[in-house]
Amino acid sequence: MSRLGRSRSRSKSTFLLVFILLITGCGAVAFFLFFEGEKPLLTLDSPQTYLGKNSMVEISGTDGKSGLKQLRARISQGELVKELYLEEFPRTGFTGMIGQPQKAVKIPFSPAESGFKDGPAQIVLEAYDFSLRGLLKGNKTTVVHELTIDTTPPKVSILHSEQYINPGGSGIAIYRLTGSDISSGVQINDRFHPGHLVGDGRDDTYISYFALPYSADRLDASFVVATDPAGNKTQLPFSVVYKKKSFRQDRINVSDGFLDKKIPEFSQYYPEMSGSMVDKYLFTNNEVRQQNNSKISELCASPHPQRLWAGKFDRMPGSTRAGFADHRTYFYASKPIDKQVHLGIDLASTRKADVRAAEKGIVIFADYLGIYGNMVMVDHGQGVFSLYSHLSQIDVAPDDQVDKRSVIGLTGTTGMAGGDHLHFSMLVNGVFVTPKEWWDQHWIDVTIEDPLTESRFQ
Repeated sequence: MSRLGRSRSRSKSTFLLVFILLITGCGAVAFFLFFEGEKPLLTLDSPQTYLGKNSMVEISGTDGKSGLKQLRARISQGELVKELYLEEFPRTGFTGMIGQPQKAVKIPFSPAESGFKDGPAQIVLEAYDFSLRGLLKGNKTTVVHELTIDTTPPKVSILHSEQYINPGGSGIAIYRLTGSDISSGVQINDRFHPGHLVGDGRDDTYISYFALPYSADRLDASFVVATDPAGNKTQLPFSVVYKKKSFRQDRINVSDGFLDKKIPEFSQYYPEMSGSMVDKYLFTNNEVRQQNNSKISELCASPHPQRLWAGKFDRMPGSTRAGFADHRTYFYASKPIDKQVHLGIDLASTRKADVRAAEKGIVIFADYLGIYGNMVMVDHGQGVFSLYSHLSQIDVAPDDQVDKRSVIGLTGTTGMAGGDHLHFSMLVNGVFVTPKEWWDQHWIDVTIEDPLTESRFQ
């Protein structure tokens, strides 16, 4: 072959190689741009194992590459198939994020209206993206969830309910449930009080301790409510007679000596206080008080499920210095500066007297807490709590188990205390109630013990 021929041959080979490389490069770029392989992500939010009479199916889809092209949800039971949701998303471009990056929807679903019966069923979720993979249909994700349709609400039988209650008072309801994994309790006005197994061997009978806040001026709602895992709910009302109660009106004089003694103590824990001594006092008596009571409410949110106490609660010996729900007006320099309500009973005997647990329980708090000073709280189970404050010394720690009359500390003047005493409170599911009921064995028998005994024969 001549030199010219060899040169032309090499040129053709080079051109062919460049052409092949160009085509390959373009193909690679096109594949990268249009044939991405990442599949959409599908979730059934708060994964459901049950669908009730009126359910909400929540689904979400996400695609971080080309975006969602289609999102679909179906429910099936045997040969019956129901389209719950179908949405096609428009193309917004040609490369990159072409479709919807994410979509979350809530779909109301009533099984009976759609012809479904109680029993096993499936939810099938599907999503396509805008990739050209899958024969140009896009990457596909399918998620199947097995579930149970249950449209039958729990059955509730009330065995006993409180007949009378007054502001600051406590009561109980005893009821029987059919079904398993049922959340139940008593609704009193706008507050829910959880129910617990009575604890005497019966596995279908529950007790709910409830309370009416001191500030309640009426009783609008009182019913047992039970909700099963499918969301089916039963509400069964019971009648409780509201008995009006008046509380003592008290006058508290705030002296400069008291401020000089107390404000430095509070300033250590609440350095954000500012202004005059009176300003700092008002901050403590209002803002700090609210913070403290919120903390106490949190501590009562997860009671021990079993009853730990037996019999009346013990009262510390000594004179009563202030009563439950006394309505106090605070005066400084003969002028009213604040109003608050005293949510316990003050008891005083000797200086630094032993403070003993009123009943058996578990310590859930043992520390300083603002207006309460050094404070101990004991969980007695099933929503019943006791509180001991203004202590000069704490002798227990959280998670300690205490018996009735176990020493938990000494009386003192910490917190918003003018003299050495014990501030004692009782709470039912975070509601402050009068301790006098819980100190009274007759009240315990009539309100709790006798109804529990009688309910065994119903």
